[in-house]
Amino acid sequence: MHFFILLLLIFFSTPSYSHKSSDSYFSIDVIDQEISLRWDIAIRDLQNVVDLDVDEDGKIQWRELKQKQQDIFAYSLARLQLKSNAIECPLEPHSMKVNERSDGLYAVLYATGNCADSVEYLDVRYEMFFDVDAQHRGLLKIEAGEKNISYAFSPQVNSKTFELRKNYGIDTFYRFLVEGVWHIWIGFDHILFLLSLLLPAVLLRYQKHWVGVENFPKASIEVIKIVTAFTIAHSLTLSLVMLGNISLPITLVESIIAFSVVIVALNNLYPVISQKRWLIGFLFGLIHGFGFANVLTELELNVNALFVTLLGFNIGVELGQLAIVALFMPIAYLLRNGWIYQNIIFKLGSLSIASIGFVWIIQRAL
Repeated sequence: MHFFILLLLIFFSTPSYSHKSSDSYFSIDVIDQEISLRWDIAIRDLQNVVDLDVDEDGKIQWRELKQKQQDIFAYSLARLQLKSNAIECPLEPHSMKVNERSDGLYAVLYATGNCADSVEYLDVRYEMFFDVDAQHRGLLKIEAGEKNISYAFSPQVNSKTFELRKNYGIDTFYRFLVEGVWHIWIGFDHILFLLSLLLPAVLLRYQKHWVGVENFPKASIEVIKIVTAFTIAHSLTLSLVMLGNISLPITLVESIIAFSVVIVALNNLYPVISQKRWLIGFLFGLIHGFGFANVLTELELNVNALFVTLLGFNIGVELGQLAIVALFMPIAYLLRNGWIYQNIIFKLGSLSIASIGFVWIIQRAL
């Protein structure tokens, strides 16, 4: 029953688009002592802090953004501080336009700044939306000559000093590893898909009934097959999207991900595939990889920075996934032969997951 209640809480607290969280993308070009800033901020996020709907018709038009341009710049630039050698480099608004990204419309802010001396060390302090959205992330790209640095800011890590001559491969790897883990833990559709695959892992189909497996190693082998297949599949797609510039519409991807949740959960209740469930994990894992890729594709990194960022993020995703498995499997194994597991956790849990996935399909198709 607790499992059922948890699923309901997840459903009522989860947005329709689970993989694409609130992100802003800002790139800083440094030439000697001059700084150029491009900052892409989701209009839906800006609306939460700046009243953009001037005529209150429920739609935000370009003319309304232009009317609020000064307010947008004032709010945003007050939450981004750049310093060189401990001296602030003040940013001056330049222009604004609108850009459509995979998850909607963004206001694109352009600003320029001058530092007192040629920039060797750049201190970046980012505090955008953290006071209203703890899940928000600021994804940074710095270009300084041949250097291309990527980084992710969060409420826990909101400032960083960059030495522009230094190679930030290890720092970038670690930050995006952390973001990969975080992305799994807020990706409720991914969690429910994974749980749907894990629920029968401690059971065997015998004479049209589910019975508990004989021992833990047998259950572990099944889990290893599923997790490995899913990992290979979404890692393959994630890499192809990032390195090969392959893309699918985000609405289609998110709808298929929701569909995968429904199919796997219903397969637990009405088993069409009770053997080789790793194949289901592989096939739908290919689509989940497109969902993961939405986080990184907007950064537009060069090959070297992209490789480190992709590697860190992908390993982080796997660590987050393994943490879920490590938490769930011992408990499931201990309870596998009990009425509570086989009827409440397994059957009612699968039904609840299928219901949530079905609602997601409707939300994401609209």
